[in-house]
This record gives sequence, C-alpha cells and structure tokens, in this order.
Amino acid sequence: MTIDAQKIFEIKKSIIAIGRLLWEKELVTGLNGNISCRVEGETIAITATQTCLGLLAEKNILTMTVDGEVLEEGRVSSEKLVHTEIYKAFPQVAAVIHTHVPYTNAYFLENDALEPRIFESKVYLGRIDAVPQETPAVTDAGPVIAALKKSNIAALKNHGVVAVGKDLFECFLLIQCLEDAAKIEAISKIFKDHGPSTIDYRPETGDQRLKANDSGLQSSVSSPQKYKLFSKDQIGEIVKLVNGDAKMKELGTKTGMNMDLGVQLNETGQVFSFKFEQGRITDVCNDNGVEFLISADEAIWRAVFNREIDPFVATTQKKMNLRGDFARISKWYAPCSRIFELWAQVPVE
Repeated sequence: MTIDAQKIFEIKKSIIAIGRLLWEKELVTGLNGNISCRVEGETIAITATQTCLGLLAEKNILTMTVDGEVLEEGRVSSEKLVHTEIYKAFPQVAAVIHTHVPYTNAYFLENDALEPRIFESKVYLGRIDAVPQETPAVTDAGPVIAALKKSNIAALKNHGVVAVGKDLFECFLLIQCLEDAAKIEAISKIFKDHGPSTIDYRPETGDQRLKANDSGLQSSVSSPQKYKLFSKDQIGEIVKLVNGDAKMKELGTKTGMNMDLGVQLNETGQVFSFKFEQGRITDVCNDNGVEFLISADEAIWRAVFNREIDPFVATTQKKMNLRGDFARISKWYAPCSRIFELWAQVPVE
C-alpha cells in the first residue's frame, strides 16, 4: 500500500510541533519520551530512539507498521511495543504520547492513586491508579492497555505517563492536566501543614468510596445484587434509590434540577429517559429525543455501573457521547454526581 508522501510530511510536522510544546511546558526533558501518530490503517509514524522531543527534525520520525516492520532507515523508539499494541487494541486511537513528567512521577513514587480535587481535573481525569512498571521500557503492554480502557491517560509507576487520543493535542492536554493535578497536590500539602500529609491515597474499592461519600445510604454496599444491563429491574432500582435518597432531594431542590436525561445502549439502540423535577424522577420512558442523551457501548456502560469508570470522565474523554449542552448540564454537576454515586449500588452482571 502506498501512502501519500504529503500526508506523512504533515504528520511529521505535527509531531515536531507537539514535541516542542511538551519541551517548552517542561513536560519532557533530556532524551526521554516518545510520540506517535496513526498515518493510515496499520501504519504509524513514531519518533526514533535517543532523540530530544524539543529539537525534533523529520529524520527523527520514522514510519512503521503496527506489526513491527520499520519502513524507513533508522531505529525507532525503544517504547515501540506499547505504541503498536495500543494502536492494535484501540482502532479509534490516532495519537499516542509517552513522557516522563516530573511532578506526576514524583507523586506516584509515594502514592498508588490520584483523585483530583479541582473540578476541571476531576472531570477530565477522574481517579488515576498507578500501573506497576518494573522495567525501563514497557515489555508487557497488557496492564497499560487495561488502564487505557478506563481512562485516556495511564500513569506508570517509576516511569511516566501514556496518553491516547484522536490527535496529538488531545494527548498533550491530558498530560498537562495530570501534571497540573499532581503539582496542586504537592503545593496543597505544603499549605496544609508544612509536613508529611496524613491523607491516605491508597486505592479504595468502589464499595469503600461509596461508604466514604455517604454512610447514610440505605441499601447494602457489601454484597449488592447484580442486575442485567439496561433491564427493567435495574432501571427500577435506580429510580428507587434516586427518589429515596435524602442527599439527592436536597441537591435537586437546591439546584432546581428540572430536565430530561436519557441513557442509550449503542449496540441495540435501547433508550431509557428519565424526567427529573427538582431532582426527583417523575417518569421513565423510551424517548431518545430528550435534551440530554448519554450513549455508549455495552463495555463502557458495564464499567460505569460497576464503578470502574467515572461517567463525567468517560464523557469528556469521548468514551461516552453526550448529546446536549454540556455548559447547561454542568449547573447540575452536584446532583448528577450524586446520581452516579447511587449507580454504584446497581452493579451489573
């Protein structure tokens, strides 16, 4: 297959530009880090080994297939395995950036998880759990792939981060956001007590996080019943929990939560639409013409209901699709967050 030379030229220009941006923002140093882009189908462009991302030239970017065949003379990055495996696992991914960001690396030397507290970071990142890494280069891409199914950015303990997206700038923004979140945590500790933090950042189970959010929930969280995905029983349980929750009633009234919100399963087109009045569900129907419609594949919905993916993060990272005005629904961020917390009590089979 012949690939247009102009297309390759433009992609290399983009890689050079993003490399310089990473360098200028101090998200990469020395000769660390690597960048790749999907050129077409199974062909990618990737930075060569031992190159400075801030001073890239066209000769430092080589084309290769995801099966490992290098199409230009030179030695590609030592991290080629993780890049090629990502493109194989995620056909929708068009760009990958791996770099060694200082604050993020420092944070995960001492902690196993980061749960941002600033709203923007919470929405774009969600909880980030560190991926164990025992070698200087990734030799087993499996754990990285698993992490990227939940978030478009993964943190590798003792190593760095890997971000994926529809283009290089999207990857850059994720890396910058995570580095900013780690930096804020570091500065926050200084302001808090000028000494070792007493905050426990060890990963919690979904049940533990739900208990911490509200110990007053009525249903059992230790061994919850599991429901068939998008079944009437599951939807009925969601309605019962939402309408019986005192905190949801308070938030819905306070924010004037009057809206129609639909959820859709992509594979079947099945839709359930919830009519909210002051945060209370007053009707459920199958109308997909609602103001706000969240749609996703079955695997993503399962991960959401099993508390493996935050719905806000899944939406901003395009794992889920939101139809409607995001700015308008954001005013109901608090009650929507409460709804998603309650969803953790209706896990699916």
